[in-house]
Amino acid sequence: MINMAGDDHSYVAIWGWLLGLLIAGVFVFTLHLATVTLLFIIFGVAAIKAILVVRNYMHLKAEHVLIYAIAGIPILLVIGMLLALIPDIVFHR
Repeated sequence: MINMAGDDHSYVAIWGWLLGLLIAGVFVFTLHLATVTLLFIIFGVAAIKAILVVRNYMHLKAEHVLIYAIAGIPILLVIGMLLALIPDIVFHR
C-alpha cells in the first residue's frame, strides 16, 4: 500500500494557496486601477491557479513536455494574434 500521509499536507497547502489566490483575485477589484492593469492581474492570478491545479491535482507531474505543449501552444497563438493585430490596435482612428 502506498503511504499517502505526506501527500495530504501538500494537498492542504495547495488548497490554501488556491484559496488565497481566489481572495486576492476578488480583492483586486476593490483597488482603483486602470482596467488593463486589473485584467493583467486577474489573468495572472488565474494562470497561477491553473498551473497549481494541473501540477498538483491532475497528477501530471511526470508529463513535463505535454504540460508545456498544452500551455505553450495557445500562448504562442495569442502572442501571434496580438502581433498580427498591432497595426489595427495602434493605428485605430
